[in-house]
Amino acid sequence: MAPEQAPLPFGYTFMAGAIAGVSEILVMYPLDVVKTRVQLQTGKGAGADSYTGMLDCFQKIIRNEGFSRLYRGITAPILMEAPKRATKFAANDKWGKFYRDLFGQQTMTQSLSVLTGASAGATESFVVVPFELVKIRLQDKASAGKYNGMVDVVLKTVRNEGVLAMYQGLEATLWRHILWNAGYFGCIHQVRQLMPKAETKKGQTVNDIIAGTVGGTVGTILNTPSDVVKSRIQNTVKVAGQTPKYNWAWPSVAMIAREEGFGALYKGFIPKVLRLGPGGGILLVVYTGVMDFFRKMRDDKALGRP
Repeated sequence: MAPEQAPLPFGYTFMAGAIAGVSEILVMYPLDVVKTRVQLQTGKGAGADSYTGMLDCFQKIIRNEGFSRLYRGITAPILMEAPKRATKFAANDKWGKFYRDLFGQQTMTQSLSVLTGASAGATESFVVVPFELVKIRLQDKASAGKYNGMVDVVLKTVRNEGVLAMYQGLEATLWRHILWNAGYFGCIHQVRQLMPKAETKKGQTVNDIIAGTVGGTVGTILNTPSDVVKSRIQNTVKVAGQTPKYNWAWPSVAMIAREEGFGALYKGFIPKVLRLGPGGGILLVVYTGVMDFFRKMRDDKALGRP
């Protein structure tokens, strides 16, 4: 195993996470729109509002609403990516050090990687909830006429439902991120241990793509039911005196399974895994590459190189 490199200051971690996150979202965002539309469909629907699957949803959105609709709501996730991805990787590093010290471990183990990832996911959740709520409401076709954009969603939500409504779905988001990050970082650790050590930069990139893609895929398998529930909770407008149908994560999981069948908990799984599987690889490769670039800059500066 390669020797542990000296840590970079938080600002560099923040920038690397931001660049990795924005790179991933620009490539993969249309799949997120399709995933959300399929998850929000509670019945069979009719005509343009009925989606039989991922490709059908893609075709109907482009044909009936235009290609640009596949990027509706992207402002919120782009603004979210810098703090979200910085929090993901920085928190993973910090929690990793905390747990190594707590359990007296010199290096990361499989179980510590899972625990560290879960803790990083919980930390990340508090950053992303308001952005996720805005994104979900902009992506839903039924909300297309209600909001003019990201700021309009925030203003109308706060005015009509209260400030705390911006954190609607926090519990479901916690479960979504705990499960995904535990699977993601746990698998990255294990896959890297199992793969032959890379001798070249290209080999390291290939290893990172494989490790990140496996991690993203396993994380997606684990967290899709909580993601379906989160989408429905955050898309529900709160009305004073009424208890929303979807309120808490696990009761909502049980309700959806009972009313729509277990398969409904994996609605949108194909576009989600196609995004977050390879997306996990993109994240890891870009983040690692940018951090390596920053380290080289630091080392060159320390040696007085131009």
